[in-house]
Amino acid sequence: MGKKKPRPRRSFTQEFKAEIVDLCRRGDRSVGQVAKDFDLTETAVRDWVKQAEIDAGERDGLTSSEREELAALRRENRRLREDVDILKRATAFFATETR
Repeated sequence: MGKKKPRPRRSFTQEFKAEIVDLCRRGDRSVGQVAKDFDLTETAVRDWVKQAEIDAGERDGLTSSEREELAALRRENRRLREDVDILKRATAFFATETR
């Protein structure tokens, strides 16, 4: 029996995600049914609904804008650490050159 091939990663617009969340919130179809109808994974749809609830203040957690800011700060922090590391190596190199 062959292994199932992994599904290629897809990206969706914010408008599409909002439509899916609205369909789930209406209550006439379950999250599983909406996911099946649009060929999505149930986990992804549940995550979108959860994030929409957080953004609306209905649930505790990081909002989308807070997540974006956190990711940007982490990238900047990583870049700054790399810069400091390079400067430390350069300092050590030049310190040995002057002796």
